[in-house]
Amino acid sequence: MHKIFALLIFALMPFSALATPPPTIFAAASLKPALDDLASHGTLGKPAPRLVYAASSALARQIEQGAPADVFISADEDWMDDLAKRGEIVADTRSDLLGNALVLVAPKTSDVQVDLSQPQTLRRALGMIGRLSIALPQSVPAGRYASQSLHALGLWDSVAGKLAMSRDVRASLELVAMGECPLGIVYRSDAISEPRVRVLATFPAASHQPIVYPIAIVRGHDSTASRALLHALESAEAQAVFRHYGFDAPPR
Repeated sequence: MHKIFALLIFALMPFSALATPPPTIFAAASLKPALDDLASHGTLGKPAPRLVYAASSALARQIEQGAPADVFISADEDWMDDLAKRGEIVADTRSDLLGNALVLVAPKTSDVQVDLSQPQTLRRALGMIGRLSIALPQSVPAGRYASQSLHALGLWDSVAGKLAMSRDVRASLELVAMGECPLGIVYRSDAISEPRVRVLATFPAASHQPIVYPIAIVRGHDSTASRALLHALESAEAQAVFRHYGFDAPPR
């Protein structure tokens, strides 16, 4: 009798009282391997947060249009700054979560070699019809960093007519992993997470803006759950996983 009564009470409870949906993270595409790992192991809480990946530019625009993100992690400061200027983030929750490096990759089976100090080796590696895979320089952080480095090192003229531009850095990585492009510029974390590619060179940190991953709670979503999620992402346990996937501490 008591069991039946308890079931009736449970059935009459409003859905919102039965289950609070987990928070949603809008995260730069390069974070996918690490965040998927953290979520699957319960490091980010249970139930795991909903994870939405895309280029930082695309996610920032969706947030501006009212997309239901609780937490935003950008792959650069510019898109977080843009949201801050529009009042779309909770200012006192913003912090720099991670850093990264920019690398030149080739398919694992390739024997090509490139010396970033010698533009002719880059041209030779691309050959007559080969393309250099990068993310869109006009809007995607990884593409912008790549453009900055190529210009700073005097390599831009060698590749300007040979670019294969993708919607985000993970798509750029996939073109190289599949052998569609002989070379690509991605984050170190992308290369570490993809066994089908190998790193040929690391671009000097001084050749591009510092790679910073800022994080913040989105306006209207400042809750206990969102604050707990920020704490989990900044924890020593999470940071160890991020380091395993090739990220490091943000530059100071």
